Amino acid sequence: MALTGGLQEAGGQQLRGSNQSGMRAYNERLVLSLVRRHAVLVKTEIARMTGLSAQTISVIMRELEADGLLVRGEPIRGKVGQPSVPLSINPEGAFFIGLKVGRRSADLIVINFLGQPVASRHAGYAYPDPDAILAFVREGLAEMIAALGADQQSRIAGLGIAMPFQLWNWHDEVGAPQAQMDRWRHFDLKREIDAICNFPVYLQNDATAACAAELIFGERASRQDFIYFYVGTFIGGGIVLNGSLYAGRSGNAGALGSMPVPGRSGGTEQLIDQASIMVLEKMLVANGIDPSPLWQTPEDWSQFGPSVDRWIATVATGLAYAIVASVSIIDFETVIIDGGMPQAVRAALVIETRAAIAAMDLQGIDTPNVEAGSIGSIARALGAASLPLFDKYLIDQHTLMREA
Repeated sequence: MALTGGLQEAGGQQLRGSNQSGMRAYNERLVLSLVRRHAVLVKTEIARMTGLSAQTISVIMRELEADGLLVRGEPIRGKVGQPSVPLSINPEGAFFIGLKVGRRSADLIVINFLGQPVASRHAGYAYPDPDAILAFVREGLAEMIAALGADQQSRIAGLGIAMPFQLWNWHDEVGAPQAQMDRWRHFDLKREIDAICNFPVYLQNDATAACAAELIFGERASRQDFIYFYVGTFIGGGIVLNGSLYAGRSGNAGALGSMPVPGRSGGTEQLIDQASIMVLEKMLVANGIDPSPLWQTPEDWSQFGPSVDRWIATVATGLAYAIVASVSIIDFETVIIDGGMPQAVRAALVIETRAAIAAMDLQGIDTPNVEAGSIGSIARALGAASLPLFDKYLIDQHTLMREA
């Protein structure tokens, strides 16, 4: 039986927050995007930013308010003429679900219209099994949707999935039986989840989704160009150009883990072999230390001590080469490093990476700002949840910069 909470009732009746096509008209999306970016705006400010007439803006804002997507603040008095009424995003206006499927853990999250988590579920495992993942999603969705009120359920706009593409290729690296991982070749998780939901389901590469989360929800949402590294079980990343996520011809742009870097034992190796949490897991196992807390408690690695310090040095060296190579092609203003690790470890990794870059020959290259990501271990799940948000309600950041 399909889970409730879609955009339409069983009889096909339209629910609030949607229109006949399920997509907001461009001008409505533009207004929502601007209000979301600026937190609070009045009609005259939106008219100035968009070039639309005050009458058109009034009609749009009334419709968005009637749909429950915008809420009024207290009128601003003290100026000539009618008082201005500030409008802001209604956190309860829409809800979005994100699923991250990783090589060592899965996360399910529900966020509101502001991107704030309202519910979450986490599961760790030795390797991702299709049946176990689907059971995790079924149970988690049922619990989280049931915990929402009836009006909130009617405002669920979609579910996004963030997972590595060609997951079956990683059986050796994650120590999984090849037969089990081969099941992913023919297991369509998006189709299976779509069959149990009454709302749209989306799919994106996990590292690209994490980059999208930084772009949409991060503290540096105004950045126009940056390269993003997400240090997970295996490192991945994304590219943002002109304020928009760049996926490339095949959707695989930002496959940063495949970049060649100097090998630790001579020759070259891929960045994924140096700058991944799997490298730390192998260090811990070699020292007789249980590595499971890496995935079970990603915000607390205090028990690992010196092993983490050695790992940070290894990761920073690989990242430095990858960053300089990337900047030599596109002069990124900023490099953002995030990952499924404690905040203190992420901060130390950024400092070490800056130092490694400074020690390199940078002639002819403008050194980029290397900064820590602002989201952390939930970035991939949050990025997954952003897929229906962006598809139904927002426009790209580049357009916003032009309008603002």
